[in-house]
Amino acid sequence: MNFLLRLLTWWNGQTLGTQIFTARRGVKVGEDDQGNVFYQTRDGKRRWVIYNGESEASRVSPDWHGWLHFTWDEPPTKAALPHKAWEKPHQENMTGTPLAYVPRGSILLEHPVKRQDYEAWSPDAQ
Repeated sequence: MNFLLRLLTWWNGQTLGTQIFTARRGVKVGEDDQGNVFYQTRDGKRRWVIYNGESEASRVSPDWHGWLHFTWDEPPTKAALPHKAWEKPHQENMTGTPLAYVPRGSILLEHPVKRQDYEAWSPDAQ
């Protein structure tokens, strides 16, 4: 079943073609705290990530994102980036989940805040 899932879906880990390419030309560079594995070709001209689970770009931390996009040459496993005390830990995109941000006054809240800064127009009222 796992083989069939990888053969037919691209959003669940790696496809069969990516697995063959990674086995032939990939050199493992490192792994992040979410289990995503990062590779590059032997000549260093291509870099990619094999996601642990669903392929969601927001699951890649800023450190690894910079390395993937050639912002810096050394991966975070060799040269860790300095972090400020006020920086929060990386969190994936929560849009579409129950943990998504909902602004005050939204109809998605359990008890929406009643707005008092305007009155709704009604065609019957004159």
